[in-house]
Amino acid sequence: MKRFTKIFAFLTILVLVMSTLLTGCGSSNSNSSSNSSSNSTKKESVSLTVWSHLTDSEVAKVQEIAGKWAKETGNTVKVLADQSDFQAFSTAAQSGKGPDIMFGIANDNLGTFQKAGLLAEVPNGIVNKSDYVPMSIDAVSFDGKLYAIPLAMETYALFYNTDKVQTPPATMQDLIDLGKKVGFQYDVNNFYYSYAFIAANGGYVFKQNGGKLDPNDIGLNNDGAKKGLSMIRDFVITDKFMPADIKGDMAKGNFQSGKIGLYIGGPWDVDGFKKANVNFKVAPMPTLDGKAIPTFAGVQTAFVSASSKHQDEAWDLLKYLAENTALPLFETGNRIPVLNSALENDEVKNNEIMNAFATQAKNAQPMPNIPEMQAVWTPAGNALQLVTSGKATPDKAANDMVKQIKQGIATQQ
Repeated sequence: MKRFTKIFAFLTILVLVMSTLLTGCGSSNSNSSSNSSSNSTKKESVSLTVWSHLTDSEVAKVQEIAGKWAKETGNTVKVLADQSDFQAFSTAAQSGKGPDIMFGIANDNLGTFQKAGLLAEVPNGIVNKSDYVPMSIDAVSFDGKLYAIPLAMETYALFYNTDKVQTPPATMQDLIDLGKKVGFQYDVNNFYYSYAFIAANGGYVFKQNGGKLDPNDIGLNNDGAKKGLSMIRDFVITDKFMPADIKGDMAKGNFQSGKIGLYIGGPWDVDGFKKANVNFKVAPMPTLDGKAIPTFAGVQTAFVSASSKHQDEAWDLLKYLAENTALPLFETGNRIPVLNSALENDEVKNNEIMNAFATQAKNAQPMPNIPEMQAVWTPAGNALQLVTSGKATPDKAANDMVKQIKQGIATQQ
């Protein structure tokens, strides 16, 4: 009996020892597996390339900000100044040599990129639409989906020489009356500028149907558009504000030299007038029939290439840039912010000139971003030249313009 007791005790101890050893081995294997899993899921650093259509000084600022993101994430970023057109970007993207991000491209070019499948759709959580000026969200949307992030907006407004004009005109009739006294000019045959007067009278380029631009519904020869063309014709032929062959540089030069007191231009004109010591201010466009005049607005945008091999990192970087470049681009390049928070910044609000453009931008229409817009510019410019030179009536010019636009769209198919 004693012998059996000793054997039982020995076996019990042996089982306990083996159990401990096995548990230890299991724990070791578990930790090893856990460490292996942790190491395998740890992301390696990536290198991202950004192409930018902005100016050299702006590109340098973007590189500086991108560098901060790179330092925080352990990745590397290279920002390059680039002016490649659609074809060059497409070729680079398809060959695997394109950038991960395109930063600073006008919204009216997006449609061509989107149609070619070159844009990655913006993932959820990247953009909070309520943080942005509504117009800027429209500028980067296709069929209700976002394919880019708006960065800045630009539009034109009314410059006035404060040596000649103390109070800017509040209405179009005020502008016409004042223009006869102090002079009024702009690049009248440029559709980008003259569209404001077409739209103010009821014309439009493409109709918005269910949040989608309809290229089959063109409103450039409706009654409102023809009325707008008549107004533009009168600027030249009846009121004789400017010659029919005027160009933007001529109008700008006449304002800069003091020959005229009123001029329609954009933020890109500001530095030149300041350097020339012109005493001027900027005001939103006057009203017509009690309503704001809707100018064309361009929106600078950024997108992630659909061919980027680092989608997550690229979107993380682009989100960072969009949230942190608004004020630097305002300071460096007079870029009007599209983020509501930046527009409310004292630096922007206290800048009287840029704030006038920002106010006008709230009443602006984004340039259509669908590919069919490329078929509009030349026929529209030709129509303006025919009208202001008296070679065609507004009615005929409008009808011929739309016919040519439709023909141009047909060739894109």
